[in-house]
Amino acid sequence: MAELSTAHRSLRKRIWGWWFFDWASQPYHTLLVTFVFGPFFAATATQYFLGTGLDAEAARAQAQSSWSLCLTITGLIIGLSAPFLGALADLAGRKLPWIVGFSIAYVLGSAGLWFMDPGGSNLWWMLISFGIGFIGAEFALVFVNAQLPSLGTKEELGQVSGSGFAFGYLGGVISLFIMLLLFVEQESGKTLIGLDPLLGLDASQKQGTRAVGPFVAIWFAVFMVPYFLWVREPRTTKRGGANLRQAIAMVVASVKGLAHRKSMANYLVSSMLYRDALNGLYGFGGVYAGLILDWSITQIGIFGIIAAISAAAFSWVGGLLDRRLGPKPVIIAAILVLSFVCLIVVSMSRVQIFGIAFAPGSGLPDQIFFACGVLIGGFGGILQATSRTLMVRHTSPETETEAFGLYGLSGRATAFLAPALIGLMTTVTGNARLGITPVIALFALGLLLLAWVDGEGDQD
Repeated sequence: MAELSTAHRSLRKRIWGWWFFDWASQPYHTLLVTFVFGPFFAATATQYFLGTGLDAEAARAQAQSSWSLCLTITGLIIGLSAPFLGALADLAGRKLPWIVGFSIAYVLGSAGLWFMDPGGSNLWWMLISFGIGFIGAEFALVFVNAQLPSLGTKEELGQVSGSGFAFGYLGGVISLFIMLLLFVEQESGKTLIGLDPLLGLDASQKQGTRAVGPFVAIWFAVFMVPYFLWVREPRTTKRGGANLRQAIAMVVASVKGLAHRKSMANYLVSSMLYRDALNGLYGFGGVYAGLILDWSITQIGIFGIIAAISAAAFSWVGGLLDRRLGPKPVIIAAILVLSFVCLIVVSMSRVQIFGIAFAPGSGLPDQIFFACGVLIGGFGGILQATSRTLMVRHTSPETETEAFGLYGLSGRATAFLAPALIGLMTTVTGNARLGITPVIALFALGLLLLAWVDGEGDQD
């Protein structure tokens, strides 16, 4: 009995350590991708392109296209490499060394954003720095996700996954609060609560906003400590060494094997499409608010806080629903809600929605987009958490990292697709709002393919 109690406490500590990865890493997505650096880059790039002689609409479109290109290239790198790295880890029987390595890339890439010139002279260098950190964050996530099957029974994992996302989003909210209250300067040069940026940072050089990079790096380094202290890997015997040739052979065999696993094959393609759509929505949500609704970084940050709070609450509730209903129906409901939100977003501007004009100076478009933020954050969190547990139901213990590498491939091999389609549509139409339209089609295709996915999985 005492041994069981000790084992239970050890498992709970391991789960909490695993949750701390979400807490530590979420600010990259909350602060850098969506609500602070992304919009700051878009605003800086727009002003830079205006200075080259482009008109306002063309400058905004060029800024969005530049951001799109960065997300496209990093998506390709992540998607094409993840399965092979996962196979190497399975062959070696170790995940933690990979997590350490990619954690270093996360810290270096995010810290480098401090050096962005607010005049826009080094836009491409900053996109490279952002890409290095983003690649580190996404690759580390592949290996951490692969640890999920060892944290409970099939029925328990939905709640574990949902609670992890909820904890992570809570970390994102708190980090965003800190940035807005103490660092990010408004047009007045003061933060949201009327203070000069902390640490004597120069508001005229946007140092408060640029501090988001080092802040995210320090946050990650500090809060990964519980993860590395409490998450221990079981000692395993290597299955013949780890070399790239064997890893490639494993991945090729796994891909060929999908021909005999109809449910898993359809799920990987389905999740590839709808997660790509969700990442597109995340990657361009803050940019859209800045370019279309003319929001300041502070307004976008408040929007992010609301979205992240709803994501934390909804992810926890989604975990309970996952445990009761299974992940598939919860995923379907989330996709339907997010598709509706996308329809609202592409149909609204500062002056109208669905062709119906707003009163001059109306605050209604702001209120509608804030409501959209609640739904994007909430149901986006649910979609990510439940997708992770449905993948577990298609995973065998012997190849869990490789399987989550394939899951990473399905989420990232076409991660260039949403940004590329958004960039293409933006370029063709010359309109940043209409550029978001392809996201709706990706959600619809992903939903269609779920019809051939077994909610209980197809483990060998």
